[in-house]
Amino acid sequence: MDENTKNEALEQSVESEVPHDKTVRLMSPTRMVVRRFFRSKLSVVGLIMVVGLFIFSFLGPVIYTQWGEIQLDESGKTEYSVSETTYTVNGEEYTLRQTTEKYLKDNFLAPPSAEHILGTDNEGYDVFVRLMYGGRISLIVSFIAVFLITILGVIMGGIAGYFGGAIDNVIMRLCDVLICLPGIPILLIISTILDASGIDAKYRIYLLMIYLTFISWPGTARLVRGQILSLREQEYMIAAEAMGFSTSRKIFKHLVPNVMPQLIVQMSLSLGSMILYEATLSYLNLGVKAPYAAWGTMINIISTNQDVLQNHLNVWVPAGICIVIAVLGFNFIGDGLRDALDPKARR
Repeated sequence: MDENTKNEALEQSVESEVPHDKTVRLMSPTRMVVRRFFRSKLSVVGLIMVVGLFIFSFLGPVIYTQWGEIQLDESGKTEYSVSETTYTVNGEEYTLRQTTEKYLKDNFLAPPSAEHILGTDNEGYDVFVRLMYGGRISLIVSFIAVFLITILGVIMGGIAGYFGGAIDNVIMRLCDVLICLPGIPILLIISTILDASGIDAKYRIYLLMIYLTFISWPGTARLVRGQILSLREQEYMIAAEAMGFSTSRKIFKHLVPNVMPQLIVQMSLSLGSMILYEATLSYLNLGVKAPYAAWGTMINIISTNQDVLQNHLNVWVPAGICIVIAVLGFNFIGDGLRDALDPKARR
């Protein structure tokens, strides 16, 4: 059998094995990332956690409208107290009895019931409702802070990594200074200034997050700078230089998109850290203050009321569980994205 006959026989055998009605489709990079992400059980669990918290925090108050965030349960009772005062007039003693009527909130620190799913706190607020509104604050503030940190870090890191030289030195030294700033003492000073200025307690946490953004972007800037320093010497950047593209186009259209996988992973991991930071500020009474709710504020009660700490777990434990779920959920998603975006991953 000659060589041509062998080739014809081989082609016929291959064609017989591959059905003619099926076409081979190449998987896009995005589809590969999504497929790898959902293969990880922890990633799926983390996604379920985060989505569940969003549904609970943003749709919960729309569905459960029995109580409001700052609505007290004043279905209470009236308490009467009698005081006696003795007077002496012309050698005779007279006793004056005075009855005082006092209205009390009889539903503070109430146990879980049909009326209050998780009971009430020491002020008479519904714990379940405040848990939902507290989730709104924590999630919104964290997303805003991480988004602003990423934008500022990409801009400063991209400029430093692309131009190098004196510009790189100035930006990196600024990063060193910001990293060395003591966070908590400065936050205490800012919180005192906000108290004195009379700013609404509901919005002061956003001002504190702006400060956190200001001192937190150096980490993202360092990451972007390091990646761009290695990418700017690649062949496609030399081609972009030869074609006369503008500096902004080369940075934000050709360099930054190649850093996005690392940025996405860092953002997802930073969300968990930022939620923990916000809860810590609220616990230290530096963030959202009563009567508005935040998960950290709900836990703050145990620092001054030992009875609640020991005997009323329904008041503060649910908020702690929500913080743990949020932090673990974002960390699981970040780990899954890191593995899914790894180009060396085979499974």
